[in-house]
Amino acid sequence: MSFSTHVLDAVSGRPAAGVGVRLEHEGRVLARGSTDDDGRIKGWDTEEGVHRVVFDTGAYLADTFYPEVVIAFTVTDPGAHHHVPLLLSPYAYSTYRGS
Repeated sequence: MSFSTHVLDAVSGRPAAGVGVRLEHEGRVLARGSTDDDGRIKGWDTEEGVHRVVFDTGAYLADTFYPEVVIAFTVTDPGAHHHVPLLLSPYAYSTYRGS
């Protein structure tokens, strides 16, 4: 199983580079890193069950209402890829199950 994410800055209309991200499963940190110049992280391993991806939005956006964004999702198919994008602005965010 693999995980990827893509963070887009809705204010600038550009990828959000340098956003700190960590992937958790059952209280354990599976991986941590920062988005690349294209706002992406890819190739992290997952396990079956509920995961949390935590974005350090406060370090990226100095004046934000959301200091971090936490998205919980469930991995049920061991062979599937899970892509969880984040569209970010200082006072709103949105996500969906990507491909």
